[in-house]
Amino acid sequence: MFLELSQEQFEANAAKLEAAGEQVQTGAKAIERYLTHSSRALRCTVLKNLVGGSYREISKVLAMSPLYRWFCGLEEFALIRVPGKSTLRDYAHWLPAQQMEKILATLTRAVCDEEHAREIGLESELDLSVAWVDTTCLKACIHFPTDWVLLRDAVRTLVKCILTIRRHGLKRRIPEPEDFLRQINALSMGMSAAARRKPGSKRERKRVLRAIKGLSKLVEEHGQRYRDALDKHWNQSDLTHKEAEVILRRMDNVLIQLPRARRQAHERIIGGRKVANAGKILSLYESDLHVIVRGKAGADVEFGNSLFLAENADGFILDHELKREISEGDAKWLQQRYAGMKEKSADRLCGVVADRGFESKASRRMLDEEGLFNGICPRDPRELARRMRQDELFRVTIRRRAQTEARVAVLKNVFLGGIPRAKGFENRQIQVDWAVLSHNLWVLARLPWACEQQAVAEAA
Repeated sequence: MFLELSQEQFEANAAKLEAAGEQVQTGAKAIERYLTHSSRALRCTVLKNLVGGSYREISKVLAMSPLYRWFCGLEEFALIRVPGKSTLRDYAHWLPAQQMEKILATLTRAVCDEEHAREIGLESELDLSVAWVDTTCLKACIHFPTDWVLLRDAVRTLVKCILTIRRHGLKRRIPEPEDFLRQINALSMGMSAAARRKPGSKRERKRVLRAIKGLSKLVEEHGQRYRDALDKHWNQSDLTHKEAEVILRRMDNVLIQLPRARRQAHERIIGGRKVANAGKILSLYESDLHVIVRGKAGADVEFGNSLFLAENADGFILDHELKREISEGDAKWLQQRYAGMKEKSADRLCGVVADRGFESKASRRMLDEEGLFNGICPRDPRELARRMRQDELFRVTIRRRAQTEARVAVLKNVFLGGIPRAKGFENRQIQVDWAVLSHNLWVLARLPWACEQQAVAEAA
């Protein structure tokens, strides 16, 4: 399926280039070469998720390990040639998220069918009759969103863009840009020192913030002049048009948000007023992030996107979704994902087990109407105690739910490496899809071994 989708993408891209009047190689050798890279993309990216580490580290590991090269189809013995970090990154984005969803659905259908399950080494198809569901926060790779830090980030980004433009031959009259970096660094240290609780610290923080605001306005004016100059006279520099566009997009992103970031810092630090979560800027570089209230020890509030997971008794992830918008609540999310879970289980889903965050009248009514076992933990402690005493199936499944918490931790901390370093929601979504695919392949590969170990234990 991966190779088929890759070939479809290759042919579609070739048709677009030909329509634009560009010459493209579309012969049998070109397709064969592309499919070879497609196979390597699948295996190298799965290996990266299993082993962990950066693209550079995986490239080094591939060069040193004959076993890894064999797995990835790089069996050159006399001359060792492995993909570099840039090629490995391209492999990780080989297919878009919609195509990766098809890959995951294909694997799920295979484990539901007994014949296909035996073909991939399983004794029988997986039991997908009960789903254990949970949600978590997938944190974004940003620093803690302190209001004045947004202004520091904006100043640093604009100054670095100005330095890049000047270095490539387009200059306008301006004080030394490096002085702005030194000033913002000094003010940032002053703001950190003023954050300590001592007499007059609140007044000092306001004073330092006013200085940061003034500096940000000055840098914004210089940045806007350099941005306009690059837009109109980029051909006078030694930058290509595409390189100039990259710099313009980077500057526009900051210039558009900077006035709003100043207002936000003023309201919270000088005015002492709260800003609604919906109107907050958490990062100048990541727009699809949300304040997610977890209410847990050490994680009362987290910043990122909500992630939905549903696994079966063997740990196979049946369904998942990374939500771009802010979640409406676990109960509504379960109702939205139920149809997809039922379809992916080949209509074998007979029960749902979850924590009390998924409990609601609508959830109970949906499960009753579908004739499904309700393993959602009740919010009422007395009802929970009654069901634990009287319902043996509920007692067994709700205790098994602790493994789902561990499954979430394994996926996030092992296969996603803690906090994904991908920038942008689409890239994080693709990274989650790859992590789920690698995790499911890992689970399936371990099942025959686990059955052998269990048989040995029973015989002993």
